[in-house]
Amino acid sequence: MTYNVQIKVMPLKDLLDPQGKAVVGALKNLSITSVEDVRIGKHITLQIEAASEGEAKAIADNATKKLLANPVMEFYEIEMIN
Repeated sequence: MTYNVQIKVMPLKDLLDPQGKAVVGALKNLSITSVEDVRIGKHITLQIEAASEGEAKAIADNATKKLLANPVMEFYEIEMIN
């Protein structure tokens, strides 16, 4: 069966997000001053062929740990979608 998996990868909250800070600065330059903070991450969608939802989630977790996220700087969340 084919499972669709969404992975959200974001910078750790304790780390500076230079892209986010640049966007906040650009918004202020555009007179959009009510935005106080921006965090920029990655949204990844995988289609996984697996025998079960649990197996698909385990495959996604393994792929994320090995390639898609840097655990030193980022955290991630995996969500199964229909």
